Amino acid sequence: MRFFFKSHLPGFCLALLAYWLGLDSVFADTRVALVIGNGAYTSTAQLPNPSHDAEDVASSLKRSGFEVIQGIDLRQADMQDLTIRFARAASRADVAIFYYSGHAMQYNGVNYLMPVDAMLTDEADLKRFVRVDDIVNDLQQAKNLRILVLDSCRDNPLAETLKRSATRAASVGRGLSRVEAPRGTIVSFSTQSGQVAADGAGRNSPYTTAFLKHIEEPQEIGDVFRDISSDVYDASGKTQLPELSLSIIGKFYLNGPVSVTVAPAAPRADPCAAAEAHWKAADGIGTVGAFEDHLARFSNCSFASLARARMDGLKQKVAAAPAAGESRTFDGKWDVTVSCASSGKAMGYTRALSATIANGLFHAEDRDPRTNSTLAIDGQIGADGKTTLSARGLTGPSAYTVNNSAPGSPYGYTIDAQFERSRGSGKRNELRPCSFTFVKR
Repeated sequence: MRFFFKSHLPGFCLALLAYWLGLDSVFADTRVALVIGNGAYTSTAQLPNPSHDAEDVASSLKRSGFEVIQGIDLRQADMQDLTIRFARAASRADVAIFYYSGHAMQYNGVNYLMPVDAMLTDEADLKRFVRVDDIVNDLQQAKNLRILVLDSCRDNPLAETLKRSATRAASVGRGLSRVEAPRGTIVSFSTQSGQVAADGAGRNSPYTTAFLKHIEEPQEIGDVFRDISSDVYDASGKTQLPELSLSIIGKFYLNGPVSVTVAPAAPRADPCAAAEAHWKAADGIGTVGAFEDHLARFSNCSFASLARARMDGLKQKVAAAPAAGESRTFDGKWDVTVSCASSGKAMGYTRALSATIANGLFHAEDRDPRTNSTLAIDGQIGADGKTTLSARGLTGPSAYTVNNSAPGSPYGYTIDAQFERSRGSGKRNELRPCSFTFVKR
């Protein structure tokens, strides 16, 4: 039985009578899903899992009452047709899911999904791709619950081609950029933003293996996706942690029992009421200290396990031995200077940080006690000194922000940098022009 309701006694009697008469379909919700698996690429590396992933996910969702629109190895025109069909179906649905397995990439902070016939010689070719933002907008038409699942953070060699051919300043980052879930939405990526996911050696990718294990369980949908994230993290030896963003009010079950409230319960304070808001802030900062603070405040709430997982992942990166091809050439203490020019009404500023590089892993963290603004920078430096660093933090006074963000708002961006033995430089090309200077002590 796939519906749930809350009622006082008269409504309960009516629902019970409907159940006895076999009329439970009266309360059933309308569900639609678009499932795509692209692996047979013509211009870049082929992927073995997506066709199997899509077939198995489609079968699973059908068992959970979804009308499934399915596509495997879609060319540009076919992918466009199916997304249009899905947009129309979502407008009449209570619950809508979009699942994608295949190549994807980010360009200037925008995420794109890749049809199997897409070429990528320059920026204009991105018009052949599907924008994730457009899919998110289509999902918003569903009335109650919207779910976006992207098992697509695999390494895309075409991204480097675009990076070399770009005719203007642009950012081509690793993996996908973070997507904040709109209200009533769950967003789940196979790994964290800016990271690359494993293909796996079996029929399905590691993420989809966990998805198939949990999606049909009679659990609340938020718990289902947290269990998926935990499984991937454990199965990968704590090296791959899915990106999860939830913005849902109430409890939803895809395969849960009927929930009946005969009389209203007495209200009581919820110790976890502020946990989600605090988690989003801690996740935006992305440092060990932020996750420790979350655990100190909400150790028994929904995001505690993810906070522990993020802490373990950060500590593991710092302690990890260098992999093949990596170098310790740059290990040591570094001074970092961030210089951001004025942009519109936003004032320019200069900020100094201390950084450590250990086994090729870069980490810098700073908090300004006067403004309560924070900045943390992390990344892996290759043997040639090239790297794309990931920066996260909380904004300071609004006079320094280009998008009128309130103080304390989380933000993130990437830095393309080049290190030498004793010096280095980098640029941030998103939102406002900023340069980074690195000097080894």
